[in-house]
Amino acid sequence: MNALKKGLGLFWMILGPVSILFLFLQAYEKVGLAAEGVQKTNTALQWGIILFIFIPISAGLVIFGYYALKGEYDQLSEGSEEPAD
Repeated sequence: MNALKKGLGLFWMILGPVSILFLFLQAYEKVGLAAEGVQKTNTALQWGIILFIFIPISAGLVIFGYYALKGEYDQLSEGSEEPAD
């Protein structure tokens, strides 16, 4: 199970930057395809908001993956007591 956690940690670390890159490419494409004027401004604003919200989520995926890969989740407590080392 710990090997699965570490493997998924690597997956999360890769998924974060790849998803941001994908979103930037989509934003560039969609804003470029929008008609000039108000429609282009609205599309750029929408994508700006999407990117503003998703960048911290992506950073969280990378941090979560780093801790999983490092082995921080290998020993999880089964109750409210602190785990004994």
